[in-house]
Amino acid sequence: MLQNAAQTYQSNQVTTATPADLTLMLYNGALKFIKQAKLALEDKDVTKAHEASIKVQNILYELMSTLNSDYDISKEFSRLYEYMLQRTIEANMRKDVDILLEVEDLFIQFRDTWKEAMLLAKKQG
Repeated sequence: MLQNAAQTYQSNQVTTATPADLTLMLYNGALKFIKQAKLALEDKDVTKAHEASIKVQNILYELMSTLNSDYDISKEFSRLYEYMLQRTIEANMRKDVDILLEVEDLFIQFRDTWKEAMLLAKKQG
């Protein structure tokens, strides 16, 4: 019952979120799954690590698909997301925590910058 309530709450969060909020959720989700993959690798659970890595890859595909090509910065984001995707795939194939740490650091930078941009936009709006 509690899990059902949590799923309903999470579903409502997603359906009522702004595009900016959704992007932030994707960044946070990727960080959560990278952490899961790292822990799974430490526990020698390659299946769980693989599943978590695939979720990170899917988030990166989603982030790439939602970029607005009308803005020049989108090309830079696209290149960085593509790099992060390739590194995540490599980490998954090699079962390499160090590569996951690199991708995690990039996600942290994206998330923190995005949060700052959201705060600035709210102040101006």
